[in-house]
Amino acid sequence: MKRFHIHVAVDDLASNIGFYSGMFGQQPSVVKDDYAKWMLDDPRINFAISSRGLKAGVDHLGFQVDSDDELMQLREQVGKADIAARDQLDAACCYASSNKYWTTDPQGIAWETFHTLGDIPTFGADAKKVSEVAGSAVASACCAPAKAAQPAASCCGPAKAAEPAGACCAPAKAVQPADAKRSACC
Repeated sequence: MKRFHIHVAVDDLASNIGFYSGMFGQQPSVVKDDYAKWMLDDPRINFAISSRGLKAGVDHLGFQVDSDDELMQLREQVGKADIAARDQLDAACCYASSNKYWTTDPQGIAWETFHTLGDIPTFGADAKKVSEVAGSAVASACCAPAKAAQPAASCCGPAKAAEPAGACCAPAKAVQPADAKRSACC
């Protein structure tokens, strides 16, 4: 079963924990110095906030799945739809280890689809494995967007990405001819 995921960058973690705890009618299931997460069942949402020096607002959206099989099904679905995606296996980000992939919508909003493997004691660490997908490599550094430029797509297929300076949790913006898009990992 899928769980919708929303990650919001905030300026003041404590006041936002108070606000969202009141909004959701429950305290967060995870609280760290720079991060909090609510695992809600009704509606089924993984809602996370962090204060890591990023611009306040929606950081990324996504889906959390219960198994690697379900993750692979969704990954194949976006592949069949010819949506560029970047895989990240054994990612260490947001106090969890997970397998995941990233896509970016036409507005430049990052979408993370992931299967959580377990908890880790830090907000992030370098990824153990990086997979190359659709001609673009994923760099690793947790939850800190970085910029990456991509060449224009040609008549022969999608653009090949330059090595991104990379991020986990919030794919970096990549410059493309018609629109700005985000790419990388979390």
